[in-house]
Amino acid sequence: MYGLVNRAIRDLITTRFGDDAWHHIKQRAGIEVEIFILNESYPDEMTYDLVSASVEELGIPRTEMLRMFGEFWALDTASGPYGALITACGTTLESFLIHLPNLHTRASMMFPNLDAPRFEFEPTGKNQGKLHYITPRHGLTDFIIGIVTGVAKFYGSPCEVQPLELKSDGADHDVLEISWPDAA
Repeated sequence: MYGLVNRAIRDLITTRFGDDAWHHIKQRAGIEVEIFILNESYPDEMTYDLVSASVEELGIPRTEMLRMFGEFWALDTASGPYGALITACGTTLESFLIHLPNLHTRASMMFPNLDAPRFEFEPTGKNQGKLHYITPRHGLTDFIIGIVTGVAKFYGSPCEVQPLELKSDGADHDVLEISWPDAA
């Protein structure tokens, strides 16, 4: 994964839990990198190790940690230099979900070795739909749920996300049901 991901983990930890927590997490994960370069690729295992060390150090369940990180990632990205990638997908949560595949197409121009997941959104009714999350990676579904929740907050449209089908249960990819209220 790119340094952008690992730096966001660092930013979440230092913002919510302090610099000492980050130092302990890095030590626990056996990470010696001082500065993650945003557009440099790092082994996926490094990211998984940082998440595992965060769970152990902070005593937060993995599901909660990944969702917290996903939400932080979405809101931090939306307010930072990559926010244009999100706003280019539209002005509502639904338009974002429909145009999500375009986001990774644009991101791959900035990150040439990007091994991005594939997303397909299937509207199923008013203010609801199924998000298909297709990736060879394992264990990041809760991160994606957090991202969707964060993007919904960015658009001022809180949402509910429920897993319908999971790779961890034998499905070939994850399917998440997303619903949100009418805009005020």
